[in-house]
Amino acid sequence: MTTSIVCENVTKTFTLRYHRTIKQISVAMARGDETSRTMRAVDDVSFTVEQGESIGLMGLNGSGKSTLLKLINGVMRPDSGSVLTRGRIAGLIATGAGFHPQLTGRENLYLNAAILGMSERETQRKFDEIVEFAELGHRLDTQVGHYSSGQNARLGFAIAIHVDSDIFLADEALAVGDKPFKRKCIKKMLEIRDSGRTLFYVSHAAGSVRKMCNRVVVLEEGRVGFDGDVDEGIRYLHYESDDEEGAAEENDVEEYGDEDTGDDI
Repeated sequence: MTTSIVCENVTKTFTLRYHRTIKQISVAMARGDETSRTMRAVDDVSFTVEQGESIGLMGLNGSGKSTLLKLINGVMRPDSGSVLTRGRIAGLIATGAGFHPQLTGRENLYLNAAILGMSERETQRKFDEIVEFAELGHRLDTQVGHYSSGQNARLGFAIAIHVDSDIFLADEALAVGDKPFKRKCIKKMLEIRDSGRTLFYVSHAAGSVRKMCNRVVVLEEGRVGFDGDVDEGIRYLHYESDDEEGAAEENDVEEYGDEDTGDDI
């Protein structure tokens, strides 16, 4: 089996500064106050992902999930260790990432598609499909700066999902948007999973992770706390999927997952 992602002893550190101006820093130093603090968002993380695996990346807020996804995507570089990937990477890491607020949705579609590695000819060929999926209507020619967070998510996900990629990254892609749009996203991501592409899916929704993924990696304060079976990973986190939102999410995935595959993962 072909290896898709290799992370070896990956560490990423950020410096948190408590003051903005030289005057504020000088006053704080004179008082003996702390002016900054370093934080390891990702701390010595190692794992290997084979082509076609569906990984649910889970953990509490602030555990380093989004930072790790950006390191895999190449948006950030690790301070130490290495991240190796094979093939084209696409996905939605942050709502509206790469969008220019003064450009229209149409213009940002071409711009974002180019950032994700699509040629102009490829974008033109898939333009109607992307627009239909986003369901922005007349707002396509409105400045993105006037879009809601949900409309940003629609456009961003619609572009990313139509990129021909080997690895698809999704950071809380289903957290924004109405229920019909979430169902469309779930259906598309199930298609990605079943196509043999590598799926890296960040979510707090235990139900969707259980149905969509065949492996769970749990981060705890930047370190890998668990790597293995999906149900065991969810139990490790003490996540419950029988609340109203989790049950609804799981039912949505079942509606498409059972229809498309006939079996649970």
